[in-house]
Amino acid sequence: MSKPNELERYVSYLCKVLGHADRHESFGDYCRGLMLPIERKSVEPLAAHVDPYHVSAKHQSLHHFVAKSEWSDEPMLDRVRDWVAPRMNLATGAFWIVDDTGFPKKGKHSVGVARQYCGQLGKQDNCQVAVSLSVASEEASLPVAYRLYLPEAWARDRERREKAGVPDGIEFATKPQISLEQIRRAKESGLTPGVVLADAAYGTDTSFREEITRLKLPYCVGVQPGVSVWVPGTHPLPAKPRHKRGRPPTLLRRGPGHEPVSVKALAQGLNKKSWRTVCWREGSTGKMRSRFAAVRVCPAHRDNRRERLREEEWLLIEWPKGEAEPTKYWLSTLPANVSRRELVKTAKMRWRIERDYQELKQELGLGHYEGRGWRGFHHHATLSIAAYGFLVAQRLAPGGVKKNAARPKAPALPDDYTPRGSGTDAAARPRFDRDIAILDCSQDYASLAAVSLLRHERT
Repeated sequence: MSKPNELERYVSYLCKVLGHADRHESFGDYCRGLMLPIERKSVEPLAAHVDPYHVSAKHQSLHHFVAKSEWSDEPMLDRVRDWVAPRMNLATGAFWIVDDTGFPKKGKHSVGVARQYCGQLGKQDNCQVAVSLSVASEEASLPVAYRLYLPEAWARDRERREKAGVPDGIEFATKPQISLEQIRRAKESGLTPGVVLADAAYGTDTSFREEITRLKLPYCVGVQPGVSVWVPGTHPLPAKPRHKRGRPPTLLRRGPGHEPVSVKALAQGLNKKSWRTVCWREGSTGKMRSRFAAVRVCPAHRDNRRERLREEEWLLIEWPKGEAEPTKYWLSTLPANVSRRELVKTAKMRWRIERDYQELKQELGLGHYEGRGWRGFHHHATLSIAAYGFLVAQRLAPGGVKKNAARPKAPALPDDYTPRGSGTDAAARPRFDRDIAILDCSQDYASLAAVSLLRHERT
């Protein structure tokens, strides 16, 4: 018996969480199909390229496996992570990257589809949105959690939920709430702790940042320009003096001379010496650099409902030369003695998730699933991530196998193969023309009026 190659070993390792052994073949075929250099990676094209001489049977088995088979996504993603993470050198620096991605979608029946912001289009449109958590190092990154965001209108619509197969335990949750659930599970699973990175859609949420701190994880997250902070040397007023009766006041107060400022106002008030040009990495077109300022501040959101001031943390501001105003802001709980360059490098590590999504969508068919159900949507995404995980592991292996070299080769299709729905495989139809049918009849029009044209026979 020949020794199994690396892809066979990988597939065999992942199959241990599938349950029934009859799912193993479909799992391997689906993953191999996703890695093939073909344009479209929905079920039918995968079946055609994986088994070109039995397309119909293979299409049926793959569709059942991805859309209906009751295997769990989370254990599979854990298995992928456990294979890839040891090769990522996380001990030298780990990052947990929170993000979401959109898939433009027509119609209204696909699970979770609604008019909402779609990052792929850069505007509001009809789409599905999924929230993910990725683990990253200096060398690589990998999604380790993935879940569809279910808009509130969908979450409360029992009929649509049943048709799409949304599990009973899934209720409406905001994107920050979904990401926090993913972070808690990652921490419980023993994943190497890392700095949590997120854009302003998550970082502006004070409860999101506070929960990350409660989980004893550092963060470096984007915030909106209007977020308020206490600058060095300013602070709220203490609680009101105690009266003779009742409980003593404990909440902080604001007043003239004791008011926070927005991070934008703070940035615009800094002197020139506060800004330095920092280079954080080598890009495809050269060194990436910009101007940054870093200030120690205390976040001020609703602290007039608190008894004490929040802890100090970093406010990092980017203001590129030539821009009329600052372009980006981050709050970070990295240590007070961290260098500005290290702070900038950490904030900019979110670029890795953009590369993940680019490769997952363009090369591994993440957005190509054509079904409408909850299970199929997540199964397809999990299988795309599994295929991506194999390619990442191969690239990180000693000697560094190139991405395309690790991919299986696509078999040639039969000469008579035609994709479903192409129109070229339609059955021939007899010509039907009402006027010609009438003119060809020898009966008079009075007798024709009572006879269906579709059943009329020539005399």
